[in-house]
Amino acid sequence: MNDASSRLSSRPYGFVEWFRPGEYERAQTVLPQLRAAGASFLRTHLSWAEYLADGGEAWFDWLIPQLGRDFDLLPCIHYTPPSLSRNGRSSGAPHVLKDYADFVDHVLTRYGEHFTHIELWNEPNNLLDWDWRADQDFALFCEMVGGAAYWAGERGWKPVLGGPCPFDPYWLNLMGERGVLQVVDAVGFHGFPGTWDSEAGTWGGWDLHLGEMRTILDRYNPQSEIWITETGYSTWRNDEVEQARRFMKALSVPADRMYWYAWRDIPRDVPVQEGLWFDPRHYHLGAVDANDQPKLLARLLTEGGVEKLEAVTKLAAPVLTGQAKPVVIIGGSGFIGSNLAESFLAEGEDVVVLDNLSRAGVDQNLHWLMDRHGPHVHPVLGDVRDLLSLESSIKDAKAVFHFAAQTAVTTSLVSPIDDFEANARGTLNVLEAVRKAGRQTPVIFASTNKVYGGLDDMAMVEHDDRYIPGDEIVRAHGIGEGRPLDFCTPYGCSKGVADQYVLDYAKSFGLRTAVLRMSCIYGPRQFGTEDQGWVAHFLISALKGAPISIYGDGKQVRDILHVNDAVAAYRAVLSGIDGVKGQAFNLGGGPINSVSIQMVLREIERLTGSPLKLEHGAWRAGDQLYFVADTRKLTDVLGWRAQMKWRDGVRDLHDWLVTNRVSGGERAPAMKVPA
Repeated sequence: MNDASSRLSSRPYGFVEWFRPGEYERAQTVLPQLRAAGASFLRTHLSWAEYLADGGEAWFDWLIPQLGRDFDLLPCIHYTPPSLSRNGRSSGAPHVLKDYADFVDHVLTRYGEHFTHIELWNEPNNLLDWDWRADQDFALFCEMVGGAAYWAGERGWKPVLGGPCPFDPYWLNLMGERGVLQVVDAVGFHGFPGTWDSEAGTWGGWDLHLGEMRTILDRYNPQSEIWITETGYSTWRNDEVEQARRFMKALSVPADRMYWYAWRDIPRDVPVQEGLWFDPRHYHLGAVDANDQPKLLARLLTEGGVEKLEAVTKLAAPVLTGQAKPVVIIGGSGFIGSNLAESFLAEGEDVVVLDNLSRAGVDQNLHWLMDRHGPHVHPVLGDVRDLLSLESSIKDAKAVFHFAAQTAVTTSLVSPIDDFEANARGTLNVLEAVRKAGRQTPVIFASTNKVYGGLDDMAMVEHDDRYIPGDEIVRAHGIGEGRPLDFCTPYGCSKGVADQYVLDYAKSFGLRTAVLRMSCIYGPRQFGTEDQGWVAHFLISALKGAPISIYGDGKQVRDILHVNDAVAAYRAVLSGIDGVKGQAFNLGGGPINSVSIQMVLREIERLTGSPLKLEHGAWRAGDQLYFVADTRKLTDVLGWRAQMKWRDGVRDLHDWLVTNRVSGGERAPAMKVPA
């Protein structure tokens, strides 16, 4: 790690998070998340209006000590009670300017033990009935804020002057002329490059604006610090990688503190100052979404701090020669994608690995590929929901494999819109990017057996440890591509829509597309969870001695397929694309690799030599009692067949996990920061 990286990794940072009265449970949820993300500072509001409302005093009596216990807390004192306001709204100035200083004094007396700094009215442009460019109004504002700052300083606390957004050096200089800068210990800066400031033409860069601030402060108060009290980046276009990059940039600028706005997205039903959904960008500024699911920024900070965040955000866009025609693997840092990438890289191919790294652990797969194949790996941190990033990455591709997806039925039931955007719209974006490139590039799509629905019409015979179909032909060969589609659950619908779009683009536009409807794939480089990748999840849990949750009776049957065989199938489809374009193939282990959950659990017990800790839950939506793929079409058309028997494959995964992931704890390597 170089000196600059070392300085960044040790530099403290904070978040901005507003808590509304009564959000006791949310505060108790968020605070451990902030600690896990490495935050040292926390900026929040202490609303004068809310404090005087019913229950307000009790709320802040609980909240402020909670926040101050684990963080260097910066309360921002704002919002006049309407009864004291000149315009009857909380945005108005008080009738008696000294009332604001009196409330600050009260806050210091009641809560001052929990913080050392206090921020005064965060923006003069929030005082809607004041025109700060008018001498009289500006004088009143300076009197109000300056008096409160002076008194806070006299009492031993350090006042922080909030800044306007966008930044205005003329305003700051007037604050110096009026004597306010002389009585504060720090001045805040608000800036949102890439979200608001840049498009308004007001953004000149961090160095320019902070340099202007420093020049003005040196004129009136050279000891005053500069704090970035609000900066952030909205992921409303799903560009979470860019949010992570903006965080790193903000952390590197010459300011004494940096507060990132915000920790959590604003829920859809909560209005902002301008109103409900006045601007959708307001609702996507968090490091986690409104359901507390981490975006890339929160996940990387939590997993490895600034060092890991820096390593990921420094990954460059591909640099290819004019003659190079890479294989593009979308979702190429994932389980199947990274194994497929390895197969091409081992032959000297250039591979563009496009991934948003949203799934925990997949950055380790990218690290593994880069370590082994260096300059032939071209990482692109992008998202299938962002069409522009796809177009630039795909335009010169010789082939496109599309694995990126939201993969869990359970998640689709919680967030069906997000599931649709990732799976259906994301796939349409891939197809459109290929069509626009005009090169007839093959597109091979990873679909799922869930497009056949729950298979509830199939008669089943229950045995001691498994279900088998009553139909003799299905029992002998599995379920073929002629089975009617029957989308079930939002996940099945979104993947089914994508599946059909891929096939139709061969008919409507002549693209060379094909679909593989996969059963359960397993093997090395899989980071399995309860919701997806269950064979790896069971093994990881068993090796750690953790309990394994079984939903239903465990007699569900699947045909599990080792990833090496899956890679061979994808490559066979690419090789024969001209003969199979517009077709779908079922891909799985077939009848010889059909197993029930109970059978796999017994094999894992045998491999680990220890009894498993099992927990049982209710059946989950869309869970098929039986799915075994009939793979005869793949065999007849392309000559593919599964080579690895399931017990050998499970042993292979077990041995890889013991060596690489589970040996007295996680042993995954940290990604190196590029020089």
